[in-house]
Amino acid sequence: MKQIRSYLKNTDRACLVLCLLLSTLSVVTLTSISYFASKAQYSFFANYKTPLVQAFAAILGLGCAVVVSTVDYHSLANIWKFHAAITWGLVLLTFFIGYAPGNTSNQSWIALPMGLSLQPTELAKISFILTFALHLNQEGEHLNEPASLAGVLVHLCLPLLVIHFQGDDGTGLVFLLVGLTMLFCSGIGRKFILAGVGAVAVAVPVLWFFIMDDYQKNRVLALFHPQDYPDLLWQQNQASISIGAGQILGRGFFRVEHHSVPLAQNDFIFSYISEALGFVGSLLVLGLLFSLSAKMVATAFRSQDRLGALICTGVFGVLVWQSVINIGMNLTLLPVIGITLPLLTAGGTSVLTTYLLIGLELSVYRHNKRTLF
Repeated sequence: MKQIRSYLKNTDRACLVLCLLLSTLSVVTLTSISYFASKAQYSFFANYKTPLVQAFAAILGLGCAVVVSTVDYHSLANIWKFHAAITWGLVLLTFFIGYAPGNTSNQSWIALPMGLSLQPTELAKISFILTFALHLNQEGEHLNEPASLAGVLVHLCLPLLVIHFQGDDGTGLVFLLVGLTMLFCSGIGRKFILAGVGAVAVAVPVLWFFIMDDYQKNRVLALFHPQDYPDLLWQQNQASISIGAGQILGRGFFRVEHHSVPLAQNDFIFSYISEALGFVGSLLVLGLLFSLSAKMVATAFRSQDRLGALICTGVFGVLVWQSVINIGMNLTLLPVIGITLPLLTAGGTSVLTTYLLIGLELSVYRHNKRTLF
């Protein structure tokens, strides 16, 4: 008990509370979704496998976050060869033994016993943030020199190429946005920012005409011409109906009359929560996610060195961009690209990865002591 009290005294307790609140909401929501699902099956595990896995992943993830937080983040960054070899080795393994779960097209999962699965690119986010933060920190004042910046951009683009050939462009987009967020906060010069904006303007038509396939293009076009693509927007339309049905206070959990949204436990869990808890519940989710993201920023400013600040910036990027994209999908503002809502979407790998990322923030928090002057 003395060690526990000592740990709680020196850790970011508010961050842990926010994570536990999100995980609790997730398990309750998934249990409600499972309550009326698979009525033909009477096995407890068959009916409630998803919330059970989610709860187990949250407990395991919390324990891993605590363990990670006790290790100095400098040490975690310096052993980059070890975790990079493991995580990206698993990603490359999916090219040989990867499989695509139902309703997905990219073979980015590895099958595990007991019907479970692992998505290595989720774990690779952790290694990417550590290695990219270390690289940016080492470049320091030389970042705006062409040779140094070129090396950083290669570091950013290599993972994107691997993930693109794997077929999971949605996850690749998250890597890109997180990397750009870290690069922007590392002090890149204004002229390079303007050059980057110009490069994006050139890249967009190239992607549209030469890289994206017809299905991806139609996903984007459907947002502007919904009447021409009713099938592609059907799931998002159901999510919109579900969100509207919640009105102000919602219909509550464990009720039969919930509007049916396909795979609501995955990318569209926000729509289910909005129907169950209404507009108030939507604000609750946004408030929890915003508060958790704000904690990453606060710890970044608290860090006494550049490396810790960049690591927290990377974790902030994952939380914010995944939240924006996922909720944008639910509101039919963005195309469906298979991005999870942190700590809420069903998925053991996603939950475990998010807690490990939180562990990095806790490590920066614990290993930066406030001084008198």
